[in-house]
Amino acid sequence: MYNSKPHQEHDLGRLHQHMLDTRLAVLVSQGEQGLLATHLPVLLDTGEGEFGTVYAHLARANRQWQDLAQGGEALLVFPGADAYVSPGYYPSKADNPKVVPTWNYLAVHAYGPAEVIHDAATLLTIVSRLTERHEQGRNEPWSVADAPADYIDGMLRAIVGIRLPIARLQGARKLSQNRSEQDISGVREGLSASPDQLDNQLAAHMRQL
Repeated sequence: MYNSKPHQEHDLGRLHQHMLDTRLAVLVSQGEQGLLATHLPVLLDTGEGEFGTVYAHLARANRQWQDLAQGGEALLVFPGADAYVSPGYYPSKADNPKVVPTWNYLAVHAYGPAEVIHDAATLLTIVSRLTERHEQGRNEPWSVADAPADYIDGMLRAIVGIRLPIARLQGARKLSQNRSEQDISGVREGLSASPDQLDNQLAAHMRQL
């Protein structure tokens, strides 16, 4: 992705935390069927490989897995908080009106060769771990084992697993770092005062600069 130097994020721990905090990623691939993308929940194993390994699953009816099985690089997009930045947030505008709107955002892109998994035992592990992740914190968390075994067996036959060992990571934290401290403070205060929760989330990230 295009990412100017002031906004590049290279800290592996921060990149991993962003990925762990993202509930739904986008898997993008290019193959015989053209450019394809699927929105899907994923699991990140930070201890497997230099940059970590991602696990997920696709519906078997989703033909994207057929292209992934042919090899080549795939991309996982992990979006984050974002916010419109008005020139009105910049105190410097009073002295220099040569300003335009922009957009602040966080994002991580993970690249690697995707492997397709058909083994039922491995698929069961993937869906069980995904379920445990998203059920945690509930008063009565649901477990894959709560459903009849033959029903789960049928569900597993309807999906394929994906394993993507990350070969490279790109992170963007566009938080007005190219502006003066006065303007950064103006953007942070403006977004904090916004009634939009996404604006507030972005402002919270700016407080960590």
